[in-house]
Amino acid sequence: MTSRIRFAAAGIAALTVALLGACSKEAETQVDRVAMEAKAKAKAVEAAAKAAAQEAEARAIAIESYVYAYPLVTMEMTRRVMTNVAAPEDNRAPMGQFLRKRSYPDASYRDVTAPNADTLYTTTWIDVSKEPWILSIPDMKGRYFLFPMLDGWTNVFQVPGKRTTGTKAQTYAITGPGWTGELPADVTEYKAPTGIVWILGRIYSSGTPADYKAVHALQDKISVVPLSAYGKPYTPPPATVDPAQDMKTAVREQVDALDAAAYFKLFAELLKTNPPAAEDAPMVAKLAKIGVVPGQDFDAAKLDPAVAKGLAGAPKPAQDLIMDWMKAGIVAGDFKLEDGWAFSTKVGQYGTNYVQRALVTAIGLGANRPQDAVYPTSTGPDVAAKYTGEKKYVMRFEKGHLPPVDGFWSLTMYDADYFFVDNPLNRYTLSQRNKLKSNKDGSVDLYIQNESPGKDKESNWLPAPKGEFILMMRLYWPKETAPSLLDGSWKIPPVKEAS
Repeated sequence: MTSRIRFAAAGIAALTVALLGACSKEAETQVDRVAMEAKAKAKAVEAAAKAAAQEAEARAIAIESYVYAYPLVTMEMTRRVMTNVAAPEDNRAPMGQFLRKRSYPDASYRDVTAPNADTLYTTTWIDVSKEPWILSIPDMKGRYFLFPMLDGWTNVFQVPGKRTTGTKAQTYAITGPGWTGELPADVTEYKAPTGIVWILGRIYSSGTPADYKAVHALQDKISVVPLSAYGKPYTPPPATVDPAQDMKTAVREQVDALDAAAYFKLFAELLKTNPPAAEDAPMVAKLAKIGVVPGQDFDAAKLDPAVAKGLAGAPKPAQDLIMDWMKAGIVAGDFKLEDGWAFSTKVGQYGTNYVQRALVTAIGLGANRPQDAVYPTSTGPDVAAKYTGEKKYVMRFEKGHLPPVDGFWSLTMYDADYFFVDNPLNRYTLSQRNKLKSNKDGSVDLYIQNESPGKDKESNWLPAPKGEFILMMRLYWPKETAPSLLDGSWKIPPVKEAS
């Protein structure tokens, strides 16, 4: 009996040990399972955090890159609209052919923001990536003119004109990046940093029929031909018109409507013939992090999902950054704000000040160097108020204090989108060519309002819309010695509500 008991006890003990072992293994398995789940969750959290960080980094870089790319993309979109015709017209001309404006733009003009009604544009777009082009300018007989040449990034790389090269006949060869070869002995070489070149010629006209005729004769003598055709009879090749190109929507709206993938795809394509400047190397390194490499195609579908998501969220904040820069630029010192007038002498050539360059592109594409023109702009009598046609305003120049220029000056009216305002007088500016009436003390009042201030004051009236509006002054060839806007020794008068 004892042996049986012992055997049974031993069996029970063995069973107990087995059960305990099984429980222990199950417990260990459970612990392992929990540990694995915890580890998986930790990895998921880490992966999500990494993806979020990657998305945030990509978004930040994409916003900065969007701003950097904005001038080149805008220039290309502008070129497409302005050259998408079969033959030269009043506002457009094919590549390599001159658009010769025969009169000032009117309120229907939408190709370029902040157009001027002071000069007759004589402009052309050329592609110097394949061969140089030769620009010939006739004797201007003392007339004020300037022919700034903009590269694809909107920098004015050369500006022949009365201030810089005089008014005698002159001829230039515009060569593209990396071009080597021989040029005719009678031309001066201007090296373009990019394949895209916009020759944005301006010739002053008083606007009378007789003066228009004189300027037209000069315009017709201005020519541009490829080097291979220089000195020979030349007929431009037939132009190709793209029926899919939007010719009605303002260029800025077309650019803003591009999603990130389309925007950077176009930008990458443009980089192939419009290389970044050497000083842009840090920016180029950042571009690579979002898949944009000069000389290569861009495909958003090949990006890491987190990077692609970051890119997708960049356009709107980048556009806001650009348009808000005038206020931020005042703090940064890139703009001055005096009596409601904001202006900058840091235009035309921008270096690495990419947001400044982008803003000028957005609101004043084609801006000149400050030695040629300064563009003080005012959105209201002070930073807290906007101009509106519901009120009446007066701008007074004291005796002897009209804008000091060696060229000429003007005050232009724009609507809230920087386009001309339709009005009964078809008057978009007031300038020194107007017969402005002086007050008895020699001062000059300009009346800025929606309705006529009365027949006796209409000579000094700048018609405003019923809604919000923007004022822009232009000082062409501002004096560089006192009194001068450039050194601050001359101040722009404030625009005040009429009492």
